[in-house]
Amino acid sequence: MTFYNYLMRHRAPVEKDDATRLANLVFQDPLFPKQSKDFDEISTYLETQAPFYFNLTLFDNIWESYLEV
Repeated sequence: MTFYNYLMRHRAPVEKDDATRLANLVFQDPLFPKQSKDFDEISTYLETQAPFYFNLTLFDNIWESYLEV
């Protein structure tokens, strides 16, 4: 499962937590690397190219949850 697919499981109209917030932001970003399973690629994208700001420490926590699936 790609990270994008994992995040889409957390999408919701009401923001419940950090994963939901990131999922909602990524869903609206057409350039997000949707096929990636690579931490460095996604982290670099969020840090340098994403049209939104997201705390990378929170991303690290979400990534750890992704790895547990």
